[in-house]
Amino acid sequence: MPTVQNRLLISFFVAWTSYALTYFLRKPLGVIKTDLEHDLSFSKFQLGLFDTALLLPYALIQTFFGSFGDLYGARRTFGYGLIGSGIAMVTFGWWSDYRLFLFLLFLNGAFQSLCWAAANKGLGAWVTDAQRNFIFGLFGTCPFAGGILGTALAVYIQGKDGWRFVHFQPSVYCIIAGFLVLFLFREPSEVKIAVAGKESSKASDIRPRITIMEVYRLPMVKEIATTVFCLKVVRYAIYLWLPLYLKQELNYSTTDAGLFSTMFDIGGVVGSATIGFILKRFFNNEGCLGAAVETLLSAGTLLLFLAFAKSGIAMNSILMLLTGLLNCGADIILCSSVPIEIGEMDGRNAGSAVIGFVNERLEEHIHA
Repeated sequence: MPTVQNRLLISFFVAWTSYALTYFLRKPLGVIKTDLEHDLSFSKFQLGLFDTALLLPYALIQTFFGSFGDLYGARRTFGYGLIGSGIAMVTFGWWSDYRLFLFLLFLNGAFQSLCWAAANKGLGAWVTDAQRNFIFGLFGTCPFAGGILGTALAVYIQGKDGWRFVHFQPSVYCIIAGFLVLFLFREPSEVKIAVAGKESSKASDIRPRITIMEVYRLPMVKEIATTVFCLKVVRYAIYLWLPLYLKQELNYSTTDAGLFSTMFDIGGVVGSATIGFILKRFFNNEGCLGAAVETLLSAGTLLLFLAFAKSGIAMNSILMLLTGLLNCGADIILCSSVPIEIGEMDGRNAGSAVIGFVNERLEEHIHA
């Protein structure tokens, strides 16, 4: 058992750090949009297509190839996804051609689409059923912590060296993280260790690949995917457009707008870290019920933010923190713990496929 716990700690650290770094290559796009609009005369429609270029391949690959982590192993899928994403964006600031920007963002989205499901599957292999909500709640802080740190780094580099250098350093970090994953992020089957207390995930290695329609027909998958879509509409709109809104509509400075957008992420860290406790304390560990309540409350706080947007930065900060806390707490359970449990139940060996299907619904439809 100490060996299992040690492996869990190593896998958690590697997965948390590495996945957080993917947001170092997502958040800068929202930060530098004002520069792209000013320096390269891109219209808002063109800037919106950047979002499509990043998110559309993310959606399609998760839909049709979400089972890569089940087929080829979480370690390889996650590691090569990180390396590919870093290589795609390392030269982003060298160019000024609009079509080339679209192509690089497309590659970034394609490679990043491999990471979330594989990271959850690899980590989940070491987590017992009793630990599931708590561990995945803690792991769920990494996107938001990555968003905070990624935004702060982007704002710092933007102010110090200009927008053309914003993606270079994070790209190098992602490549290094990819190699770290390849060396350290091993599943129990790779090191010949059995994990006790995993009644829901006794999967067979010879289980055939599950199809998209089979995933779609699994219990609760349609409902969870729809809810995740609604949650992520809010999340990605804030990630990609809040700094521009704050600057142009509320007259924030470029630096203040970029840093204020991290309020949502700070709330997300708190929401993800505490969701396991909240589910156990108030909802008898019923993840879907707890997520439903938090989703409704997050809608209310966002409406209040819109109603009081001109009331000052203090009020805006409180409401954005609460929105992030509620939105992200629900999101992380519905994108990790619940689909992993559904996918690995009854020996399906489809945890990665279910996560991929559930997690892609926003990216597929956000620009429809």
